[in-house]
Amino acid sequence: MDRARIARLLPEIYQSALAPNKPLAATLEVMEMLQAPAENALATLDAHIDPMRAPPNFVLMLARWLDLDRYLDWTGGRPGEGAPRYAAGLGRLRLLCLEAAELARWRGTRRTLERILTVATGVSGYAVEENPPGPKGVARCFHLRVVAPAAARPLADLVRRIVDEERPAYTTYDIEFSQA
Repeated sequence: MDRARIARLLPEIYQSALAPNKPLAATLEVMEMLQAPAENALATLDAHIDPMRAPPNFVLMLARWLDLDRYLDWTGGRPGEGAPRYAAGLGRLRLLCLEAAELARWRGTRRTLERILTVATGVSGYAVEENPPGPKGVARCFHLRVVAPAAARPLADLVRRIVDEERPAYTTYDIEFSQA
């Protein structure tokens, strides 16, 4: 807010006392300078909320707001120690933040588990089998077999954390990586 707008908010008696090089004019100048950073932030707020345009550190904050911080690694080895990072890269985290609302809407479904794995890792070809046969050929109730593409093997820890968090709570699971 510029000085002239601030001055219009003052009572008339103060407005009549407003003159250049006087204490009230200096006070209004300071008020204008103090408000400038907040006004600049508000003017570009959409650039911060949009995960595709947000600064890298703000993408990490968006991930926390969207409850995706459980997929972050920490340089110190434990959550909260060191700097957070995302194993599949910042670009993948941006896409995951972008789709977080839709993924949360259908959380716990086979289709969503396959989709979040694809978006989070950047590798396609995941398959989730529900109630697959066990060693004796009998269906394993409340069990999932996640078949991950071989290209996702370097992100095995991330894949495991995603399956562990996004699967229905009452199910057990196995993760297998395809050979080719």
